[in-house]
Amino acid sequence: MSDQNNNNIDEINGNVNNENNDKKEPEYEDVCFMCRRPESKAGKMFHLPNGICVCDDCMHKTMDTVSQFDYQNLLNNPTLMNELNKHTGMPGLNFMDFSNFQGTGGIPNSQKIKKKKEEPEVKPELSIENIPAPHKIKAKLDDYVIGQEQAKKIISVAVYNHYKRVTTGTMDDIEIEKSNILMIGPTGSGKTYLVKTLARLLDVPLAITDATSLTEAGYIGDDIESVVSKLLAAAGNDIDKAQQGIIFIDEIDKIAKKKNTTSRDVSGESVQQGMLKLLEGADVEVPVGASSKNAMVPMATVNTRNILFICGGAFPDLDEIIKQRLNKQTSIGFDADLKDKWDKDPDLITKVTVDDLKKFGMIPEFLGRLPIICTLKGLSKDMLIEILKEPKNAILKQYQKLLALDEVKLDFNDDALEAIAEKALEKDTGARALRAIIEEFMLDIMYEIPKDENIGHVTITGDYIRGKGGPQIEIRHDVMQ
Repeated sequence: MSDQNNNNIDEINGNVNNENNDKKEPEYEDVCFMCRRPESKAGKMFHLPNGICVCDDCMHKTMDTVSQFDYQNLLNNPTLMNELNKHTGMPGLNFMDFSNFQGTGGIPNSQKIKKKKEEPEVKPELSIENIPAPHKIKAKLDDYVIGQEQAKKIISVAVYNHYKRVTTGTMDDIEIEKSNILMIGPTGSGKTYLVKTLARLLDVPLAITDATSLTEAGYIGDDIESVVSKLLAAAGNDIDKAQQGIIFIDEIDKIAKKKNTTSRDVSGESVQQGMLKLLEGADVEVPVGASSKNAMVPMATVNTRNILFICGGAFPDLDEIIKQRLNKQTSIGFDADLKDKWDKDPDLITKVTVDDLKKFGMIPEFLGRLPIICTLKGLSKDMLIEILKEPKNAILKQYQKLLALDEVKLDFNDDALEAIAEKALEKDTGARALRAIIEEFMLDIMYEIPKDENIGHVTITGDYIRGKGGPQIEIRHDVMQ
């Protein structure tokens, strides 16, 4: 009976293959509908009607199981078929009735892996010739990010060296180690924005994830490998492209070791330990199209050796740790430093050391895999004013564009810009406060303008921002004159 089943399977497979010879080569790998293994791991698939694919192992197991029953009688007896489904855990479908799947195969492309191209046709995504030099990377960043000169210079050099390493592999048998980056800066200083601009400039896949959702394997939350799974999704499930991408892990300070606690630290030190192999470079099994390995989805192997990891965090209270270290160096006498010398230093965060980060709760092994520490300064009033008007996609330019669609000209005078910057400093949330403030004061204007076609020019003044007056409105007739 088993030999007969094998012959039937070969005959089915031969017929299906003949029908598919003239079809276009599919972009994604086939995935077994039963065991969810991709074609690269399970081997050649049997193509059944309506896009259903079954691997060789599952097909033989199914045929062997069916051969033990009188399936001719089962097909003619729906009640008996339903009883069989209950006991075997099979879905409530009649045998070989795939009409319910509507030709999708039951598995979306978001859970499939892209097929690897033939070696002669593979063109490298990046080459040593087309990697922009550090000064060009910084010049592009200058168009979008205001200030943070030292941070932009550090990141430009680190990214340039990293992709030189990726494109060349080894140089004279000297293996170049990976230079992951740790970004430290107050909220709203531009950490995420820098990374987004960088990925857009280099045209490489970028995954932005949050460390607060990560937990040790086996606990509720995202597994550590989920950060690589997000990068694979951003690369369109193309493994080769994903292996040259960038992963930005925000809120990295939230996985610091918990202090003075007796409970198990499943989202702190254990997450740092689990990330060590990712940061250094290893073959990682990641789920395709899901954040958990427990989901019924295919698994793909991704090598993280050439993935650039950038970790960012605000590290609250780190400045107190830095002050304690600096105050220990004070002495007694006429030339001694006062203990309050560092209290009002706006650039205190730039004096951070690895020892300060260890005291904060980051383990030495984790910090050792982030050799480049880049600090961003808090934003001053002048920097906030520049952020409002200077970048290519400045907030003011966005609102001017919105009103220009209604044929209305919008201006902000210098006093208004200063008033907005002062209010933003009071909120102490960095550049994020700017949009919230402008949105609040632009609400009435953007509500009234579509009602009155005579309005042609609106000027926002400092008095309006401070609540002491209104905006200057000019009628369209006056503007045309």
